[in-house]
Amino acid sequence: MRNVSGFVAGLVFGLGLIISGMADPAKVLNFLDIFGAWDPSLAFVMAGASLTTFIGYRLVWRSESPALGTEFDLPTNRSIDAPLLTGAAIFGIGWGLGGFCPGPAWTSLAIASPGILVFLPAMLVGILLGGKAKSLPLFR
Repeated sequence: MRNVSGFVAGLVFGLGLIISGMADPAKVLNFLDIFGAWDPSLAFVMAGASLTTFIGYRLVWRSESPALGTEFDLPTNRSIDAPLLTGAAIFGIGWGLGGFCPGPAWTSLAIASPGILVFLPAMLVGILLGGKAKSLPLFR
């Protein structure tokens, strides 16, 4: 049941990305282009997602345990450290250059979005290299 609900949640998320335009890198890049062809419509998508998340978390935290598990798996590390800042910077630079973040990248693969055949393999290589970088002294 957990796998089915995960698949359904992913499907709904992917459809939401397509409907909202987040799977279109031009729309995302226009949102980031404040001094050019700025398109503020994705701000509404982000505001809607933030509001939904805020309400959803408030409702879920009232429960003793998750619907499909025995306990909540919440992060315990709240520190702002080099790996967090480096990862955030790489994520932001990649999003700004390519117009994709990981979720929309996979969604764009299904709709054959231009540029995805370059971006997705580069993202996967970056993920593998990031895993290797964790063993470096800077990231311990």
